[in-house]
Amino acid sequence: MKNLAGLMKQAQQMQSKMEEMQAKLEAAEMTGEAGAGMVKVTLNGKGDMRRVAIDPKVLDPADAEMVQDLIVAAHKDAKGKIESFAAEQMRQATGGLQLPPGMKLPF
Repeated sequence: MKNLAGLMKQAQQMQSKMEEMQAKLEAAEMTGEAGAGMVKVTLNGKGDMRRVAIDPKVLDPADAEMVQDLIVAAHKDAKGKIESFAAEQMRQATGGLQLPPGMKLPF
């Protein structure tokens, strides 16, 4: 029974760390850039888009496709930063314990 009590305590500590990590993810914001910073997309830690900033110099009506491509590229950059941040937070919360394959954060 002593091992069970210790295991329950560890599970509660892990749950507390996971809740802290999720709060950090929600509060975090990462900005991705494309076109030498002419297009910026900011996402929160859950991947929700918060802001888009476009330098007026790239707003040529004859080349709207370029702006669309830059927005997609900036979003991809920001998403990569969020994923790296989330992975680091997970390593800290779990003490380096790896998640099972296919399990991703944020939940």
